[in-house]
Amino acid sequence: MKTLKFQYSPLWLILAWGSALLAGPCQAGYVEGMAAYERKDFITALQEFKPLAEQGGSDAQNRLAEMYDNGEGVPQDLKEAVKWYRLAAAQGNSTAQTSLGVMYYLGRGVAKNFNEAMRWYQLATESGSDRAPKLIGVLHYFGHGVPQDFKEALKWYRVAATRGNAAAQIDIGLMYAKGEGVAQDYQEAMKWFRLATESGSADAQNRVGEMYEIGQGLTQDFKEALKWYRMAAEQGHAGAQHNLGGMYDSGLGVAQDYKLAAHWYRLAAEQGHANAQNNLGSMYGKGQGVAEDFIESASWYRRAAEQGNATAQSNLGAMYAVGKGVAQDYKEAVKWYRLAAEQGNAAVQNNLGALYENGQGVAANRIVAYAFYSLSAAGDSSSANRAVDNLARLSGTLSAREIAIAKEVAREMTKPGNLLKALDKYLPKSTRTKKN
Repeated sequence: MKTLKFQYSPLWLILAWGSALLAGPCQAGYVEGMAAYERKDFITALQEFKPLAEQGGSDAQNRLAEMYDNGEGVPQDLKEAVKWYRLAAAQGNSTAQTSLGVMYYLGRGVAKNFNEAMRWYQLATESGSDRAPKLIGVLHYFGHGVPQDFKEALKWYRVAATRGNAAAQIDIGLMYAKGEGVAQDYQEAMKWFRLATESGSADAQNRVGEMYEIGQGLTQDFKEALKWYRMAAEQGHAGAQHNLGGMYDSGLGVAQDYKLAAHWYRLAAEQGHANAQNNLGSMYGKGQGVAEDFIESASWYRRAAEQGNATAQSNLGAMYAVGKGVAQDYKEAVKWYRLAAEQGNAAVQNNLGALYENGQGVAANRIVAYAFYSLSAAGDSSSANRAVDNLARLSGTLSAREIAIAKEVAREMTKPGNLLKALDKYLPKSTRTKKN
């Protein structure tokens, strides 16, 4: 039997036409404005929305606010955006109420105020918004303006989820996966992720893929993971593009293919995904799927390193240390190694120890070298970590007093967020770096 196919108009157009039938000619301008907005003709959209907004139309006021918020057809003006959001919100427009709450939450166009954000989220929730209760959950989850309370966050996520909010459904899944506010339950997490995929959420599709790749709450299945990653990646989800690149890179669920790995890494990297940028840098450094190019490799490592990616910081430091893709510069190597070391990267802590032992980029200091070797060995005591041998060798050259000092420096370094503070406190400022 042949299946009949029906073509549906976008929901906003149906609603707008419904409003036009009730409200008369002025609403027709809103329909035309929305049509222009959808085709990114912002100038025409502005010409349609502004008169309606000035006449008191809350939908038009909300759209005008969004255009000022995003700089669409007008110079971005957050204060003007707040003004129009407020006018629409005062009329009970739940979308504007939610957006006004977000402006207070982020401090965009107004002073940051979590209490005001909560007030507007609550009004929007009462008006039927599916997004606002999710954002109330966020306030409780992070303890912004209220005491941190995972159970309360979960309660509000459930309100949003029952209204069909996919982001809230994902948040519930994450709380089950982490055991936050509920007993850890991977199967329950997967249930919520799958529910969110029904609305086409790329983020949810990526989460389902991750569950299959890791094998949490179900049998590990790389091919199934690949399927879900591809669905999300084709929607432009950067995390899924990175994950799909990783599957091709490692040959999991698919034949290993460095060219396709580099292709998907690049798509994610161009969206600013730090892990993908680091991986693409590695592909250029090894000539896998792309022509070997150390300059390009260093460029991608730098983009990821500047976002705080510890592996990329380590890789960029290594390129400065050996002079690949960049001029050799031990001082610059130390700079990037220090940033990676503070994040607990054992390999880079060993590398820093070697630079301090040999006086490359810094004044030689065997006590600091010992401290770094000690940190590295504690983080990775495997025979593959050179820090283990370096520590044993250096121990034979230091006095008992020097070793005691080095151990104290290492202890201070291990305190959360204190590695660089402890190092700089111990070292005289004049000896922290030196010219190459």
